[in-house]
Amino acid sequence: MTTPPTDPATETDLVVLRDQLGRLPRGVVGIGARCACGRPTVVQTAPRLEDGTPFPTTFYLTCPPAVRGCSTLEAEHLMDDYNALLAEDDDLAARYRAAHEDYIARRRALGDVEEIAGVSAGGMPTRVKCLHALVGHSLAAGPGVNPIGDLAIDEMRRRGLWAPERCTC
Repeated sequence: MTTPPTDPATETDLVVLRDQLGRLPRGVVGIGARCACGRPTVVQTAPRLEDGTPFPTTFYLTCPPAVRGCSTLEAEHLMDDYNALLAEDDDLAARYRAAHEDYIARRRALGDVEEIAGVSAGGMPTRVKCLHALVGHSLAAGPGVNPIGDLAIDEMRRRGLWAPERCTC
């Protein structure tokens, strides 16, 4: 895995993030993915916050329409379907475990925090718990890295809930 350089957050990005979230996110180290219009879609967060708190969520989904799309899928319990797929499909499960390792490696590139060593996000490597985290990772890492994040993005796209190639800001 090659970790791409962090896209630094600009002052304008920080204003957009504050507007998206209703607050400024803590520990911003960069922008993990951007909307087609250039606004932040995923913020990249330090593994240890300014106050010393370990923070395992490296990729945090911020784009309101993407957040709503993930929330819709979660409210409909799509994670149950994805968990069943993981139990049935050995190849998918192996790619999901690889996504877990990729997530940890990307976070480790930002700093090694012993308290969260080996912990990724979203339920990886064995279950699907939080689509927001998995979609954030998928968008930051690019297609093909996190298969469950990719499936959730495809489902949002299929339903017209949200698509990364179309600005809905």
